[in-house]
Amino acid sequence: MTEIHTGTDGKAACPGTAELELLARWDGLQSGFRRITDQLLADVEARSGLTPSSFQALWFLMTMPERSAPMNQLAGTLGFTTAGTTKVADRLTEAGLIERRPCRNDRRVTLAALTERGLEVAATAARALADALRERVVAPLGGTERFAALADAVTAVDPEPPGRPPCGS
Repeated sequence: MTEIHTGTDGKAACPGTAELELLARWDGLQSGFRRITDQLLADVEARSGLTPSSFQALWFLMTMPERSAPMNQLAGTLGFTTAGTTKVADRLTEAGLIERRPCRNDRRVTLAALTERGLEVAATAARALADALRERVVAPLGGTERFAALADAVTAVDPEPPGRPPCGS
């Protein structure tokens, strides 16, 4: 645990040089990650017409078993409230990209499921993201090995690695 440095008056002093360097590196990391994510999602939107939240919803469903998931899991992935997730799902339903249906194991649970058209759009958008990643991240890092090492390092410190329980659990 880091000691809290105090001044001559007994009050907490400003962080030391090493702490300031650590905090500056963290700030650069998190703000840089946010900016590159925004750029990548803008690239996807330019090529697919999908807003970032729509793409994230479709991508999530594309990676799930049976290409469907409970609405509450979709909300958790998007980081939205129930109302916000419902808005995204409504837009995707109106566009014919997802459908809502009851879970076979628990009729109280509503699933969001990709339609065939939704799968096509999600696959096109995923390819756009892969292209943007290669251009904006992999190439500047010097190749796939360095990108993989960075991804592994960040994953190693994730306090809540993604877990996806089946519907109804």
